Amino acid sequence: MPAAGSRWSSTPSPRGALAAPMHRHSQEDEFTYVLEGSFAAVTDGREVEAGPRDLVFKPRGQWHTFWNPGDVPTRVLEIISPAGLEQFFRLVDAPEAEQDMTKISEMAARIGCDIDEEATAELLQRRGLRF
Repeated sequence: MPAAGSRWSSTPSPRGALAAPMHRHSQEDEFTYVLEGSFAAVTDGREVEAGPRDLVFKPRGQWHTFWNPGDVPTRVLEIISPAGLEQFFRLVDAPEAEQDMTKISEMAARIGCDIDEEATAELLQRRGLRF
């Protein structure tokens, strides 16, 4: 069982799938360890790519998002510290979110997470991603 504050992605992320909207959180640091496939992220205003055994650090207070840029499914181990932000993933996965960015932004605000809807829309269009 993962430790409190970590999130195990047991479902592979398909090509072109944006895993989260552009967001930032003020209390938590986020680490992504790539297990399989390719991983791309925007962090600190720049795009980075990673592969198996790479670790990507997304510090608190920094706008970031991530997706699968490769041709095969991606599996990652997402570590968020301290615990608490896992609530965001539960909110986004809830039926009432319905992948509606305004609803997701409202839900994220409840736990101190900011969403940049415009930056998310721009990235989706520019990279041909889907949310």
